[in-house]
Amino acid sequence: MSDLTSAKPRLLVVEDDYENQKFLQIFLRRKFDLEICDSAETFYEKLNKSKFDIILMDISLRGKKDGLQLTREIRQTGEYKDLPVVGLSAHAFQKDKDNAYNAGVDVFLTKPVQNDVLMNTLVKTLEEKSGIQA
Repeated sequence: MSDLTSAKPRLLVVEDDYENQKFLQIFLRRKFDLEICDSAETFYEKLNKSKFDIILMDISLRGKKDGLQLTREIRQTGEYKDLPVVGLSAHAFQKDKDNAYNAGVDVFLTKPVQNDVLMNTLVKTLEEKSGIQA
């Protein structure tokens, strides 16, 4: 069984809402080996400790840095510039979408997002950007 677990793509979920974290953990673990962080500090801690295949980034994080800033920062580093990032936000205005794409997300989804749309988007983005099958 451990061989199957280690074969799953590694997903870093950046989400500061506890209820959303719990749901995402239960729902996404079917196809991903995932870790969750809730701030810029824990984001960099996890990113530097482990290798991830894709990131699900909440755009509106509490704290000093939001998901847009974190995405901009990783896009400027050689090591993570091509890491697939799916942005997720409760803000559905065109300017929010434009800001997310300008920061470097590969795909932008608005909350609430249907479960199958979220899973399919993560799988498709991972495949297209990295060639990794989920």
